[in-house]
Amino acid sequence: MAKLEKLSCAKHFGGTLTKYKFKSSVLGDLDAKFNVFLPSSSANGKVPVLIYLGGLTCTEDNAAQKGGFMRDAAAEGIAIIFPDTSPRGAGIQGEDDHWDFGTGAGWYVDATHPQWVKHYQMFTHVAQELPQVIEAAGLPVDFSRQSVLGHSMGGHGALVLYLTSLLSGRNVYRSCSAFAPVCAPSVAPWGIKAFSGYLSGGVEEGRDKYDATLLIGRVRTPVDILIDYGTADEFKHQLNPGLFIDAARKAGFDETQVRVRGQDGYDHSYYFVATFAPEHVKCKRRLPP
Repeated sequence: MAKLEKLSCAKHFGGTLTKYKFKSSVLGDLDAKFNVFLPSSSANGKVPVLIYLGGLTCTEDNAAQKGGFMRDAAAEGIAIIFPDTSPRGAGIQGEDDHWDFGTGAGWYVDATHPQWVKHYQMFTHVAQELPQVIEAAGLPVDFSRQSVLGHSMGGHGALVLYLTSLLSGRNVYRSCSAFAPVCAPSVAPWGIKAFSGYLSGGVEEGRDKYDATLLIGRVRTPVDILIDYGTADEFKHQLNPGLFIDAARKAGFDETQVRVRGQDGYDHSYYFVATFAPEHVKCKRRLPP
């Protein structure tokens, strides 16, 4: 198992925010970085954990610095893990040519296209490798009590990880929430571009494996999903929350299981995320024990 190398550590709301890196076999032996916030209560044993997935162009630092999550996570005794949004330094032709594809835009899929398959395995990196490496390192995080959260591209990733877990019968995550997620990427320009590039089966493969609006219709077990988006979001045409809520209601999930809320006047930025971050940290099934 890969060993963690500590890059930095800062005291934060009584706990610690630490950056690590490790050699990721899933990402083709590239270095992978992440931040982890541990509340002070982790000194007494393992704590529940929230996985935060970032949006386009982000690194492991953006939400850790600007998201506004840690005050409430410290108060509730919850750890937060902030992975990166893509592999870095793969050296693939074209990976740095576009802000919405390649570096900083891994889309939380496992690439199947030959050009990208060696390094761009972000679904497996986040869902399997990262928890395994953290557990092996002995960090006081309880992955039997984990939830997943994301913003924009990361909101898409959070929904897909959560719903895929339910469909597999493993029920890895207690709950899922998202800020301005790309709910139906197979009909959104961003998602079409990502699926067409990363997947050998293109949009059709992406629709089957990584489109939350399609996945929610296959789930037959209870769900706990909260989605917030801003009514003034300049990327609202990429998000399609209406398609997701329609699919969820058609599948029989009412507003107690799938909550989708338009927040008046808010945009796509971290000002929006930070405003509603406390409520997302405190989602009912995330709290200890």
